[in-house]
Amino acid sequence: MKLGLSAAADDVPGEIDYRLERQRVLAQWRSGALSDLEVCDAQSELRRNAVHCGTETAEACPVCEEHHVRHVTYVFGPRLPSHGRCITSEREMARIRDRKGVFAGYVVEVCPGCGWNHLVRSTLIT
Repeated sequence: MKLGLSAAADDVPGEIDYRLERQRVLAQWRSGALSDLEVCDAQSELRRNAVHCGTETAEACPVCEEHHVRHVTYVFGPRLPSHGRCITSEREMARIRDRKGVFAGYVVEVCPGCGWNHLVRSTLIT
């Protein structure tokens, strides 16, 4: 489940896909230019959200290769907490879409095992 944020950058106006940046970071890590600590730095709250609120993918973690990465969706906008809202269901995303205003949605991939995390995509929700 993608919680209403599309998977391809050309599906939604204003969507940004971060696959190239992900590849660059992983290439730097594989070459030794970045340490495990630099790429596996997910905060404890992000890791908890990945386990309890995120959606599991079929993709193995590119760093530890022991766990599947999970996608965690956050939304920021009017009348939401300043730290954003972690979206836990398609129903909750639908309620956000029904509100007036422009919201920003972010999907982060997180490995609950090693702490790898990277922004997958961002999009405007109107």
